[in-house]
Amino acid sequence: MSGKASFFAELKRRHVWRVAIAYAVTAWLLLQLAAIVLPTFGAPHWVLKVLIGVFVLFFPIAIIVAWAFEVTPEGVRRTEPEGSEAARPAQIHRRVGHTLTIITFVVLSAAVGVLAWQLTAARSDSAAMAAPPAKSIAVLPFENLSTDKSNAYFAAGMQDLILTKLADIGDLKVISRTSTLSYGSHPKNLKVVGRQLGVATLLEGSVQKSGEQVLINVQLINAASDSHIWAQSYTRTLKNVFGVEGEVAEQIAQALKARLSPAETQRLATALSADPAANDLYLHAEYFTNQGAINYDTAAWKQAIPLYEQAIAKVPDFVLARARLSYVQSRLAWFGGGGEDVQHLRAEARTQAERALAQAPELAAAHLAIGYSDYYGRGDYAGALTAFAAALKLRPNDAAALAARGYVLRRQGRFEAASAALKLAIAHDPRNSTLAFELGETYMLASRYPEAEAAFRHALALDPDNVNAKYQYSVSLLLATGDVARSLAAAQGGAPQLRLWRAQLLTSQRKYPAAFALLAGIPDTPDNFPFAYGSKAQQQADLYRLMGDGARARAMYEKALPLARAQIEAQAGSASNEGIAWSTVAGVELGLGHTAAGLAAIAKSQALMARAHDHYYGPVVMELNAGRYAEARRPDLAVPLLAKALATPGIGIDYSPVLLWLDPAWNPIRHDPRFQALLKKYAKYRPASVPPAAASTSVAQ
Repeated sequence: MSGKASFFAELKRRHVWRVAIAYAVTAWLLLQLAAIVLPTFGAPHWVLKVLIGVFVLFFPIAIIVAWAFEVTPEGVRRTEPEGSEAARPAQIHRRVGHTLTIITFVVLSAAVGVLAWQLTAARSDSAAMAAPPAKSIAVLPFENLSTDKSNAYFAAGMQDLILTKLADIGDLKVISRTSTLSYGSHPKNLKVVGRQLGVATLLEGSVQKSGEQVLINVQLINAASDSHIWAQSYTRTLKNVFGVEGEVAEQIAQALKARLSPAETQRLATALSADPAANDLYLHAEYFTNQGAINYDTAAWKQAIPLYEQAIAKVPDFVLARARLSYVQSRLAWFGGGGEDVQHLRAEARTQAERALAQAPELAAAHLAIGYSDYYGRGDYAGALTAFAAALKLRPNDAAALAARGYVLRRQGRFEAASAALKLAIAHDPRNSTLAFELGETYMLASRYPEAEAAFRHALALDPDNVNAKYQYSVSLLLATGDVARSLAAAQGGAPQLRLWRAQLLTSQRKYPAAFALLAGIPDTPDNFPFAYGSKAQQQADLYRLMGDGARARAMYEKALPLARAQIEAQAGSASNEGIAWSTVAGVELGLGHTAAGLAAIAKSQALMARAHDHYYGPVVMELNAGRYAEARRPDLAVPLLAKALATPGIGIDYSPVLLWLDPAWNPIRHDPRFQALLKKYAKYRPASVPPAAASTSVAQ
């Protein structure tokens, strides 16, 4: 016992307890401050983990140092046992202990302050989350009770019609449809759903369609208490069912005590059109439009267009159908047309948008249609912003219009403003996987990869089938670190877009046969190979060239050349898309050995991109054309253009300096002093998998 007592007394005399407490409090405080500050500077998540590891590692070292050494007026010296001749006087030990106590008290006070601030912030957040606006609502997906499951479009359509009517009521906060899809028709915990969506009420519904008869049941529920506020059943026929949506919206407005202006009251009473068959066609078209929205599915959009057209043929003044038709035509044209005539789609989209706006200038969807025609069809960013602002004036909380504004702002290189617009859209559509994905893309444009990765993970948590988010998540991992293996692991799946990307990753690993086999298994359709990717023949030719099979490469390039040239005419009118098409032609011409024609095509591509002022595609095409120059063995042209691309804001969406060591496009000029100087300039970005000695040799082979 006396030995233990003397040991603990010695611990106290040497201030080991005080040092341990001071160290623990200081470490906790520094970690809390790091957790607040590091995200502001875009630091990776592992930095905080490393700091924790360092503090844990040095704790026993601090204890050992406290035991072995002491602070004296002469400086730090070894602590001698009590009673020895060399031991310091007791007053010196007390003075040091007093100093340690003061230091510990100051640090502890700061720690208490930080903790109090965190608790206050947490309570504020909880209070904000716990009290959604009383006049707020989300419409859950309507259950299809029809024996014919093909009537799912009708149930979804009735949900959308009611939602649209509610969104026209300015006094209501209404959550968009995409945020409710993942919950299904009857989620178990409505309180959680309400909290996640930030609404006080939820509308559940079901639709049963049998022949000409339709039964619609709806019930308004208080999300916090899971109690029914109001419920109603509507028995209708297909001839008079359209109009129910206005009745439901008006009943909900009354139940929530929402104010209705005379104009809003009139809009609630206005049905889609006077023709039930045209309305049914419209609902069917909307079903395919919404299906295509998540992953830019051109095949779904192609199914929607003729349905809209049939509805308009029945009712020429069906303005909403015209506006939505225009929107889908603009989007389909922008994403390559899926084999359709792009010029015709653009012209038709403009015609339909202008007619819709002339017929109904108070319709927000008509202004959206004009805006997308300006944006996608003409590259007129100022005109698009004006149109989207007009839509927002009519419907200030419209998530689609807010997001559209963000898309144009990032084309202008205004990435912060674009992020803000998308965040505002997400506030009105918080569980929308597509918006989370688009926000991640916007972060990538600014090379903010940690934030982009978080946004893509959130998008995938909302919708694991969001192929766009999975693809860009994999891309962001590669561009941030150059870790090809990790990027490959994140890109698993059978979607053509993911398989094409894995083929590119295998190419960066110089696994050309494996990349070719993966590419060969993708069906050669316009939907799978949009013009911006290059035709399947061209991609196969590129792999044959890298494998050293010149004969097969030439045969495939000859097949690819007319396909590439056809896109120049197809994309005419959009400087960005036409610039991409000319770059594609340049790649094929160079592959065929037509150096002069290839260089001329690059020059045309660069001129078009300069005219477009597109901060999304512009830097990407610049880097792509630098690779074409490298293929032509013109480092004098390739390196300056590549350096300019890497320094241009927006390049982060598709390229980063880590790829200088991985991309086989630079093989022809890798040993050129100008390219080596570029590697030296960006040396800090060299991937960890590339040893310094191999940076300019083995990786290039």
